Amino acid sequence: MRQAQQWDVAIGDDHTRAVFEPARRATGTLFVFAHGAGGNRDDKGMLALDALLHDRGIDTVRFNFVYREKGSRRPDRMPQLEACISAVVDRARRELKPARTLIGGRSMGGRAASMLAAQDFDCNGLLLFAYPLHPADEPEKLRDQHLPRVVVPTLCFNGTRDPLCRHDLMEHVLARVGSNWTMHWLRDADHSFHVLRTSGRTDADVLSEVGATIDAWLPTLSR
Repeated sequence: MRQAQQWDVAIGDDHTRAVFEPARRATGTLFVFAHGAGGNRDDKGMLALDALLHDRGIDTVRFNFVYREKGSRRPDRMPQLEACISAVVDRARRELKPARTLIGGRSMGGRAASMLAAQDFDCNGLLLFAYPLHPADEPEKLRDQHLPRVVVPTLCFNGTRDPLCRHDLMEHVLARVGSNWTMHWLRDADHSFHVLRTSGRTDADVLSEVGATIDAWLPTLSR
C-alpha cells in the first residue's frame, strides 16, 4: 500500500516542505498543488479540494511557497514562485515517477503554475481554482497576457461572485485562448468557492460540481 511522504525540497539557497498524499486508487495521475497568496498547503480550502481530488484517483503533492515556509505573509516575486513549483515537480517526478503530471493550484498558486505552463513547462495539464484575473477592485490590471500561450489542456474554475475575476472580462480573455482551455463557472460562488444561503446552494454543492467537472475532463488528457 502506498504511503504518504514528506519531503524537504531545495529551491536554490532556500527550501520548503512538501507532502505527498496518495489517492486510495492509483491512476498514475499526480497533481502538484500550489496554495493561494494568503493561504498555505494545509489551509481549509486546500484540504477540501485535496480530498476531492483523491476521490478521483489523483495523487497530490501540496507544498508551501518559500515565503510562507519562512512565516511571512508577503508573497515572493513571480520568478521565485515559479522556481518553487518547478523544484517540487522535479522532486515529485524523481520520487514517484507518475504517468501523468498536472500542475496548478488556488488563486496565486494557479497563476504561477499558468505562467510556467506558458513557458512550455513539461506537464500534461493545468488545473486552476479561482484564477485571479485581476486584483480586487482593480479590473483594469488584467493578468491575462500569458494565457493564450498556454497550450496544455487547462481546466479553470471561477465563481460568478469572485471579486478577482469579473465574468465579462474573463469571457473576453477566453476569446483569445485555444481550444485546450475549459472554463467552468460556479454559479453564486465567491473566490473561496463559498455561496450565500440565499442562493439556494451550499458549499458542498459547489464542491460536488467541481468534482463532476473534473471527472468529465480527466479522460480527455493524454499520458
